[in-house]
Amino acid sequence: MAADPFDAGAGSILRQPKAVWATAGASVVAFMGIGLVDPILPSIAQGLSATPSQVSLLFTSYFLITAFAMLVTGFVSSRVGGRKTLLLGLAFVVVFAGLAGTSGSVGELVGFRAGWGLGNALFVSTALAVIVGAAAGGSAAAILLYESALGLGMACGPLLGALLGNASWRYPFFGTAFLMAVGFLCITLFLKEQPRPARKTSLLDPVRALGHGGLASAAVSAFFYNYTFFTVLAFTPFVLNMTPYKSGAVFFAWGVLLAVFSVIVAPRLQQRFGSLKVLGGSLVLLAADVVVLGYGDHTTAVVCTILSGAFIGVNNTVYTELALGVSDAPRPVASAGYNFVRWFAAAAAPYFAPEIEEWTDLHVPFVVAGGTAVAGALVVLLRRDALTHEAEELEPRHAAEDGVTVFAN
Repeated sequence: MAADPFDAGAGSILRQPKAVWATAGASVVAFMGIGLVDPILPSIAQGLSATPSQVSLLFTSYFLITAFAMLVTGFVSSRVGGRKTLLLGLAFVVVFAGLAGTSGSVGELVGFRAGWGLGNALFVSTALAVIVGAAAGGSAAAILLYESALGLGMACGPLLGALLGNASWRYPFFGTAFLMAVGFLCITLFLKEQPRPARKTSLLDPVRALGHGGLASAAVSAFFYNYTFFTVLAFTPFVLNMTPYKSGAVFFAWGVLLAVFSVIVAPRLQQRFGSLKVLGGSLVLLAADVVVLGYGDHTTAVVCTILSGAFIGVNNTVYTELALGVSDAPRPVASAGYNFVRWFAAAAAPYFAPEIEEWTDLHVPFVVAGGTAVAGALVVLLRRDALTHEAEELEPRHAAEDGVTVFAN
């Protein structure tokens, strides 16, 4: 029987050096930044006299910069080291999150959010490698700790946005800048420089890695899935049209399900049914959920929004493992190429969903999102041979080569 990773023994994720907890804590805040603006999107629109499609550009600019930053993060961290890359990313977030709170127009806010996205990409893309390098209990415990930080951040982001945003839409941005400044201080005090990889990563290595059919298939499937994911995250708050407190509570519950299903449920389902069956089934269920969300009454929309967190949590975990294990490319390079493709959908969905609503009606954006989830499942079905890989054959080499990695969730 496998050891319980939450047991307080030597292999537990609970018994970690201060450097690991400092990095994991800062990771929680970094992931909070993704959903932070969710409950306050209507308030921002009202405060800056902006339309939903204009305000949704907060996500578009953030993730468009994140996508391109995937080509840069490995290049930077393989040259200056993980610690300096983390601090550089944190510094960017502190500056641009603080500036976002001073914005006088939606254009300024979108621009500052783009700078925030660059900082977040630099930080989060390096955090797992740093945690793995410094953690006690092996890489499995470290990855679980990272996944837990992601889930906690995704859950708490909307809650913090609601609590601070109820007074003013500006306060969540100032709050994030403060928390990331604390993270910067903790990393400075507790984290020593990690060993650099033997080989420096070039800007084009992630693109070359996509020449592998399995990795390209995982990236394309994840691209379609991410469109669905970020339709829920960025467009649903306008549909629910709730106060920041109520919207924050909905997305907090959504984030809790995401965390539980990502860390606890998904590994058990994979062990019983296999990764590809779990992923395909979860994508189809997510498609059905978002279509019902679009056509249901307000209560149904709330329930389906929360429920989508379960399917998103499962998908995140399986896609991460596929991206890191399906090809023979180094994990940092494979992850960067995979994320370069999929984050374009995260940038596209927040922009196109409100535009589609303006062209048609409220239901169609969710029909489109359901269709993209099904498209992701079809890629998994049609490319299942390319996506099947004996990942354990790569473990000895991967264990020796990791120097920077993964914004895979």
